[in-house]
Amino acid sequence: MTKHTRQDASLASFVTEPVKGSLIAEMPPEQRPYEKCLARGPGALTDTELLAVILRTGVCGHSSLELSDAVLQALHGKNKGLLGLHHFTLQELLKIRGIGKVKAIQLKCIAELSVRMAQTLAKDELSYDHPETIANYYMESLRHKEQEVLLCMMLDTKNHLLGEEIVSRGTVNASLISPRDLFLRALKYQAVHLILIHNHPSGDAAPSKEDIAITQRIFQAGELLDVHLLDHIVIGDRQYVSFREQKLL
Repeated sequence: MTKHTRQDASLASFVTEPVKGSLIAEMPPEQRPYEKCLARGPGALTDTELLAVILRTGVCGHSSLELSDAVLQALHGKNKGLLGLHHFTLQELLKIRGIGKVKAIQLKCIAELSVRMAQTLAKDELSYDHPETIANYYMESLRHKEQEVLLCMMLDTKNHLLGEEIVSRGTVNASLISPRDLFLRALKYQAVHLILIHNHPSGDAAPSKEDIAITQRIFQAGELLDVHLLDHIVIGDRQYVSFREQKLL
């Protein structure tokens, strides 16, 4: 059985109709998500109740709480819990009974909001001389991705950000990344310094042999062009490795 087929089979177990229960209107007021939030704050709500507030309505015969529970069961099928929202595609969410296009988009937007909120918090501490702050800034946007993404930050002589571009998607290796193309982009920005960032979907931030090889090629080419590679930061699951800190540059 292919991986794709296994994944569909796993999802299929959550597409079945959820167990019918009482409507929210029939619940005691203190147990209803909206009233509970008003009385005790959003921190008092369970994951199911939080999703119910976002989804607002259920499906015929089933409350938003039951629908939210079905969604959470599906997300836990990927062993990620709520983080599954980052990994489920719109098409996968649409396979859950009661989740149409609007609700699927709402769920994906929740995931995107969490990423942007994390980046906003990290932006105030962002310093291009401190790899940890760069890793914190990109952590939430990169650690959930299921394929490798390599991006490049273009900086001027005073390390002010001129722009950033995605250089490649997929495995980071010398055959897929051309230093020539990278430096053409850098020259377009008139960049003097570069910082590379890429993720490891495995969660392990340790640089591979391919990571080290392509980084050395780019560093050497940059020295000839007077466009200096300051660092290459590998993002894992809540961890990072800086080539600069590890003295790999």
